[in-house]
Amino acid sequence: MADILLPSKISEVESSVSPEPQRRRPAPKRARPRPELPLDDEIQAWSKPVQPVEDLDSLARRYPRRKVSLSSERKPMEFYDTPERPKAFSMDSLEFFFLIAQYFREALPLRVILLMIACQKAGGQIRLTQEEMSTVLDVHRGKINEALGEVMSHGIVFKVRRGVYQFNPPYSYRVAEFIPGTELVEAEYVQVDQDKTLAKIRKDESLPQLVRFPSLEHMREAIEELRKKRAEERAERRLARAQRQEEGTAQ
Repeated sequence: MADILLPSKISEVESSVSPEPQRRRPAPKRARPRPELPLDDEIQAWSKPVQPVEDLDSLARRYPRRKVSLSSERKPMEFYDTPERPKAFSMDSLEFFFLIAQYFREALPLRVILLMIACQKAGGQIRLTQEEMSTVLDVHRGKINEALGEVMSHGIVFKVRRGVYQFNPPYSYRVAEFIPGTELVEAEYVQVDQDKTLAKIRKDESLPQLVRFPSLEHMREAIEELRKKRAEERAERRLARAQRQEEGTAQ
């Protein structure tokens, strides 16, 4: 005889059965282990995935025997140039420019310095005669001789031989230059490192001390002395003007 379900049993069964069909819950995904980068087989490393890298420091610690570097695409340098002097530029001391702009009261020494910077060859040599300087700057040669002598007295440049001067490397220096070729001569790239030129200059005992061991301190001191003198002159003029005004009111 079949069992008779009581109403209370029927309600319990109905409550336990959901009106919507049950969905199968997806099993949790297991993280697939990523193989480590082989330390000894470089060819095998290209065909296997590696673990994600958080930063270069962590990568360097994981593989201490490998060199890790990160670089970006370099943009071309923008410089005005000519076919005879392509991408020609020099390394210049900003402190040097700052001081000579204050020190030299006349324009010609500054113009001579700029001309010599523009005409540097690799290694800091300037192949210019005084006649050529006077032609380029449109100044009498006697004036060029005076301005050049003043510039040389501070150890900024020195004479190597007739028509050849040397810029002192700590002030301005051209490391390299590209010499375009012709039908008869191949193009040439010349590079002269600064330390080699400095060593050569310092070994030459015939050169002045200010050339062998350059310093801008004397220029700084001269600038301060000039400023003090000009301040005293302005104070004297103000005092004289005040005295004249007093005398005028007294009359």
